[in-house]
Amino acid sequence: MTGRGWRAGAGYRLLVSALRRQRRGLAWILLWSVLESVPPLLSGLLVSVAIDGFLAGDVAGALGALGLFLGAAVVGALATRQVFPWLARVVEAVRDSFVVATVTGALTDAVQSSGPSDTAGVARLTEHVQSVREVLFAVLRIVRQIAFTVVAALIGLCLLAPVVALGTALAVGLAMAVFLVRMPKLAATQKTVLLAEEKVARRAGAVFGGIRDVVACGGERQAAGDVGRAVNDHVRLSRRLAVATSSRMVVVFLGGQLPLLALLAAAPWLLVGEHLSVGELVGAVTYLTAGLEPALRRLLEVLATWGLEMGVSVARLGEGFAPGDGARPATGGVPAPGRMSLTAEALTFAYSPHAAPVCRDLGFRLAEGEHLAVVGPSGTGKSTLVSLLAGLLPPTRGRVLLGDTPLGDIADGELRRVIGLIPQEAYVFAGSLRENIGYLAPGAGAGEISAAASAVGLDELVARLGGLDVTLGPEGAELSHGEAQLVALARVYLSPARIVILDEATSALTPDEEATAEAAFTARGGTLVVVAHRISSAVRAGRVLLLDGDTAVIGTHDELVQLSSTYADLVGHWRHDAMSAAT
Repeated sequence: MTGRGWRAGAGYRLLVSALRRQRRGLAWILLWSVLESVPPLLSGLLVSVAIDGFLAGDVAGALGALGLFLGAAVVGALATRQVFPWLARVVEAVRDSFVVATVTGALTDAVQSSGPSDTAGVARLTEHVQSVREVLFAVLRIVRQIAFTVVAALIGLCLLAPVVALGTALAVGLAMAVFLVRMPKLAATQKTVLLAEEKVARRAGAVFGGIRDVVACGGERQAAGDVGRAVNDHVRLSRRLAVATSSRMVVVFLGGQLPLLALLAAAPWLLVGEHLSVGELVGAVTYLTAGLEPALRRLLEVLATWGLEMGVSVARLGEGFAPGDGARPATGGVPAPGRMSLTAEALTFAYSPHAAPVCRDLGFRLAEGEHLAVVGPSGTGKSTLVSLLAGLLPPTRGRVLLGDTPLGDIADGELRRVIGLIPQEAYVFAGSLRENIGYLAPGAGAGEISAAASAVGLDELVARLGGLDVTLGPEGAELSHGEAQLVALARVYLSPARIVILDEATSALTPDEEATAEAAFTARGGTLVVVAHRISSAVRAGRVLLLDGDTAVIGTHDELVQLSSTYADLVGHWRHDAMSAAT
């Protein structure tokens, strides 16, 4: 990605923040996990009671212990069944948080970059998001279960044979310490493998995307060699990672197999000295062989593979989409009500250092509540200007102020709540009409949504569709371009935005529908900026900004008719089009 400079730690902070918001779900997972660990906790104890009972001739007591074991297994199975819905709820919420961060970062990077968008990089990052989702689910499902199994086995072993439990706990602690010491190196190796994989994708994508040029200049061998070297590096690093992760077998031996060997070696002494009964010895072996050793093996396997993969993916996402040097800070404030003027100071913008500026040294001030129409011939930079005013493009020189605060000093989330931009291509997502209108105002009631729809002129559409709860999208009602624009207008009308910018957002509406929508935003209050495509929009505005090449003139409609021949010609063109449409 281009110059975002994001810190890897941002990915971890986002993960922690998303998990904190799911405290209720995590609490339920913890509760059901405790119940799920009942069978491994009681396994050795009940096996011990059963064996000693059979040896003592207490068949009823032995069968009772086995019956309790069966009952504990049923409780554990029911608890496992209850865990999955909560796991899904937590994991999907975390995935959604990463999707939002990824899309936000990609869009911000696209509008701030002077070069072409790295679409392949975006695709790779979305793959990381999916990886985080899948691996987080696996980690919460498997590591949670295994960790509780290990703890349950140690607790049961402590109750059954404290001396054996002490030695086993020391061995497990040593094994985990060795593993944790190895983790940073494993993580670094995993990251180099991931970066090598991304390098292969970049090199191959560049070659395949320009294959005609490669062939035309006879560069097939050089291109193949370039991609081949990237592939070979990836293979070499993958082998190194495989060797490094195989060292976990030493950890498994220390924590799971060494205590078992020590117990079996000491078994004659423990039995002869009556330190343990036969049942207690078999119960201890049960804890080690059926509980601790396989659980520890599986735990380390998951942490060394999926855990590392998730950790590296989270860090990689943070590097791609977290604010760093040069990005908009996350702590910027928004001016208080009454200080929402929008000011352009020496505003200059060019799409590249060698391109002619789209606008040059533009300066004007919009007081809060003012209505401005932006007009000009096609290609004079009207859409570029509104992107600058909305904070979607950074100026090449100069600045845009909201009150006394530069837009670059205001956090993105706060800026988006204050400034609403509606483009010509209105977006309607799959969902109900009510959900589409209320998307930017989650707390809006049914009456407020209905009032917003009515204000911008949606009543006829609502009546035709049969109400606000009708489903829109591929599986529901299809809207015309003009109807989609009305939905977008209602959405922003209901939003908390105090500055609304319509970038030809009424182009598919009739003149009467356009007048209704603009009158609704005027009555709503706040500042309104309209990129006009009809004379009526310019006449309704308090002031008109004419863009003509790299020059700009601002004034009322009547003033510009007198002062600017370009504006007079534009008005004549509009009037001619209106008369032609009427006939």
